[in-house]
Amino acid sequence: MKKCFLTLVLLLTVMVVDAQEKKFSPEKFNVALEEHIQKKAGLTQQEADKVFPLLREMHKKQRAIYRKVHEMAKNKPADEAGCKAMVEEYDKMNIELKQIEKCYHAKMMQEVSASKVYEIIKAEYRFHRHWMKGAQKQPMDKRR
Repeated sequence: MKKCFLTLVLLLTVMVVDAQEKKFSPEKFNVALEEHIQKKAGLTQQEADKVFPLLREMHKKQRAIYRKVHEMAKNKPADEAGCKAMVEEYDKMNIELKQIEKCYHAKMMQEVSASKVYEIIKAEYRFHRHWMKGAQKQPMDKRR
């Protein structure tokens, strides 16, 4: 009986620890993203100090729009006119997202070369793809 109880307690402890490790941490995500971008884009510390505040600001503005899209998607309009308005609003928000990117990419190119901005965009894209595929437990360098 004691062995069974101890086994159960051990199993629950392992499950709790495992569940805690899987919680998403925005801070850890952002640190990993910036480390990856700095490494893959070949940014010096000075360049990173200029570009990352712009990147964070861009992401903050984009998140506000993503929240609106998320809220919008929760409720389906009852009629065709409502659906049409919703699609048009969704399209407007996507255009706004791209305009934000364009604006911040131009600001970044005032701080670092266009080739570095290109590498930043590419590194961020690859990081997000890697993350979304569920491979965040593997180091980024171990991918093909």
